[in-house]
Amino acid sequence: MKEALQLLDAENDERINIKSLLPLEKMRKNAAEWSQQYVNNEPFPHIGIDNFFDERIIRDIVAQYPGEYDAVWNRTLLDAGSYEEQKLSLDRHEDFPAVIQNFISALNSRAFVTFLEQMTGIDGLIPDPYLTGGGLHMIPRGGRLAMHVDFNMHRKLRLDRRLNLLVYLNFDWKEEWGGALELWDKEVKVKHKSYLPLANRIVVFSTTDTSFHGHPDPLTSPKGKYRRSIALYYYTNGRPEEERSADHTTVWKMRPNEVRRLSIKDRMKPFTPPIVWQIPRLFKGR
Repeated sequence: MKEALQLLDAENDERINIKSLLPLEKMRKNAAEWSQQYVNNEPFPHIGIDNFFDERIIRDIVAQYPGEYDAVWNRTLLDAGSYEEQKLSLDRHEDFPAVIQNFISALNSRAFVTFLEQMTGIDGLIPDPYLTGGGLHMIPRGGRLAMHVDFNMHRKLRLDRRLNLLVYLNFDWKEEWGGALELWDKEVKVKHKSYLPLANRIVVFSTTDTSFHGHPDPLTSPKGKYRRSIALYYYTNGRPEEERSADHTTVWKMRPNEVRRLSIKDRMKPFTPPIVWQIPRLFKGR
């Protein structure tokens, strides 16, 4: 009996947390209007919403966000020829500060997933408990993310990736620092929209083989001023026939007149035995 009461208390605490973390009334009132915007926005279905959460929640998250030298980060510190440069990421829920754990749990809750389904028209959304490719992201000065479409299949769950949610955490971010999320047409010839990574701004968009996006120019923010965000991805069991394609990883594409500088790895390949570059594959997954 005691254990049952403890479980009930835990469930009540979870409900209280979700209600305090999500703007439920705002979501209810605006879902239909936002849905119309989402479907009609170009170049692909998406929406950017400012001041979505209670600002105090975002400030608490920023205050508890892991620091630059925290050991928990996965660090991608590649040279200037890479598509994705100088990125710090963290996808282990157990390593998040408690306030961020609760926040992400709320974004993966039934209440929020139901709201996303209503707004996007995508039914049967499934959160990713592994946070594959998502979680916390932090980009330093000089970092960038080239134009791309995302992997389309969750390798472990064998589910179709359908939706990206980005929550930005940058107070006092200046436009001249760059870092805006850019949305381009399917040929990557025309930029349709861009969203600065301003605190308490969310961007939600459908994930398909033509939803090209990125922040492709190196950040010019002051040293120590990071582009911080939370990224969550949602899946379904299957997808519309017109969106189906072979299983693929991230697909990169250059903008008009953009020239990719060769990375150190690419420059060294002609002078290095092929086995050297195959070694990481041989040990991957062990």
